[in-house]
Amino acid sequence: MFSKPTERRSIAWQLILLFTVATSLLLACGLGLFYAIVVRHAFAEDNAVLADKIAALRTDLYESGPNVFAKELKGRHAGEHTAYWIRMLDSQGRTYAETPGMDRSLPPEIFPPPQDSASMVGGLKDYRRGSKLFSLVAVNEESGSQRYTLQLAQDRSSDERLERNFAALFIIVLAGSVLGSAFIAIVVTKRGLRPLQEMTQSFGRIGPTHLKERVTPADWPRELQPLAIAFDEMLKRLDDSFTRLSQFSADLAHELRTPIANMIGEAQVALTRDRTAAEYRDTIESTVGECERLSRIVDNLLFVARVDAAREPIARKRFDARAAVQKIAAFYQTLADDHHVTISCSGDGQIYADPDLSERALGNLLDNALRFTPENGSIQILLSKRDADFEITVRDNGCGMAPEHLPRVFDRFYRADSSRGSDGAGLGLALVKSIVDLHGGSAKIESEIGRGTIVTLTFPLR
Repeated sequence: MFSKPTERRSIAWQLILLFTVATSLLLACGLGLFYAIVVRHAFAEDNAVLADKIAALRTDLYESGPNVFAKELKGRHAGEHTAYWIRMLDSQGRTYAETPGMDRSLPPEIFPPPQDSASMVGGLKDYRRGSKLFSLVAVNEESGSQRYTLQLAQDRSSDERLERNFAALFIIVLAGSVLGSAFIAIVVTKRGLRPLQEMTQSFGRIGPTHLKERVTPADWPRELQPLAIAFDEMLKRLDDSFTRLSQFSADLAHELRTPIANMIGEAQVALTRDRTAAEYRDTIESTVGECERLSRIVDNLLFVARVDAAREPIARKRFDARAAVQKIAAFYQTLADDHHVTISCSGDGQIYADPDLSERALGNLLDNALRFTPENGSIQILLSKRDADFEITVRDNGCGMAPEHLPRVFDRFYRADSSRGSDGAGLGLALVKSIVDLHGGSAKIESEIGRGTIVTLTFPLR
């Protein structure tokens, strides 16, 4: 069975969702706190007013007496809208006086037990009847030698309606704010991510034939400038790689074509007529020479490829540089004697490198120096320690090179002379550079026409 592909998450929708949720939470907390403060303040204010009302009633009862107090209650009209309902009970619990119509809506038994203190905090009771909400309280009061109970009911239906209306308004405002914040988040996010769309379009125009184009980081927002700079640097590296690859392919084709063409030509000439055994032998020897040249080119290319693609650490160790250099110099001295060239070595020290690779790098330098050093010339090998590095310098007094060739002498198949028929395939210095890079070092060349060439290899000691 095929697995269902994972749906990619959208950065824009994640930003919109997070912005909306955060805004909604902040609004809900703010509005909720405001709602709680307003409602609590309204009820606290009603409680304060109710306490003042009870205090005033007790004062009236104490100063005017029960008869005057009862007369004032009976003077109210039944059905008249009032915010307070008052009842006075005698010591036997009988109704002495009350607001007209109170017995039908608020019978005495629903009130809480009377309080002896003027404080009503512990004796307040909420009572609902139909659509109305009442706060009930009862207190004891003495007038003359009699003890009376005052029952007071406060109509809080308007406060309850205010609370409901405020809650509905709270929900409406919160819902509108959520929708508004979502709309703002969509607009802001799409506007903020617009440079990414423009950058995507810029990237889409770049192809193998348009690697010279750049995305101009200065035109992008500050957050995207590092991405634009990194992309431009990547394009530059790709452009350089494509250029080197194209040049490498052309040089490789040329180097391989020459020996193959020589072998085909000699074989075709040999087959035009019968030859003597000696002539066939010469043709075969020439073909073997060309095959050996091809084999050397392929071996060198494989070596460079292995060095460039190396992932495992090389086998470095500390060894005597002077002994290793003298061993290589003695091997090449035999070839140098044929051209009356002397090879000398000076300096000493411990080098930290792969012995086989370092010997191959030095051997390529000596082979290259012998090729361009005239008869009765000299090649000097200098060993020295510089701070945390060890340097091997090969100096010759050969023909030298023009300054325009120096930046490319370490490229593969590059040769300073214009003749393609000269010895060598232009891989010697490329091998040297690859080996030094693998050690984390560097290679430097100095040359002047008629004064010779100096190549310095630097190997880190740590």
